[in-house]
Amino acid sequence: MTPILACRTAALPNPRQLTPKQQRGFTLLEIILVLAIIATASVMVVPNLGGFEARTFSTQVRQAQSLLNYARRTAVISGQASTVSFNVLPADEMAQADEEEYASLSNIVAQWNGTGVNLRFRDSTDREIEIEEKTEVTFYPEGGSTGGTLLFAQEDQAGVIDIDPFTGRVSSGDPDREL
Repeated sequence: MTPILACRTAALPNPRQLTPKQQRGFTLLEIILVLAIIATASVMVVPNLGGFEARTFSTQVRQAQSLLNYARRTAVISGQASTVSFNVLPADEMAQADEEEYASLSNIVAQWNGTGVNLRFRDSTDREIEIEEKTEVTFYPEGGSTGGTLLFAQEDQAGVIDIDPFTGRVSSGDPDREL
């Protein structure tokens, strides 16, 4: 029995006698280095995620302004009234609400959906209403429009789009003025 026992002990070398290539596992220095790399990467990524909502909001306001300009051009070029519909309901509720109504209105050339955005409309008489479902802005071939001011708000961000009722011109207003 002694030869077999000797054979087994010879097969398992002493851990102190192993070369670095034969040893397995990570050293404390390697673990600290990996954690430092992860911490550095997270410091660079987290601030970018924080500004995501701000970028999304400003993109929505720019998109609304682009749709208004598109409807204005379409009205002048086609010689027919063009309407932009502004919806603040979630998309699934909007789909259920008025599918037949939108099918019958052929002058709607664009739709803006702003889930999570508070939208108010101020007309030329300074009457302001909060939009709970939808509102529409119509442009006419002669260059006029229903006009007014669209006031967008989301948390601490604000955006304003002015629509001239006589010329139909669309411009960004000052978001710092009283909303």
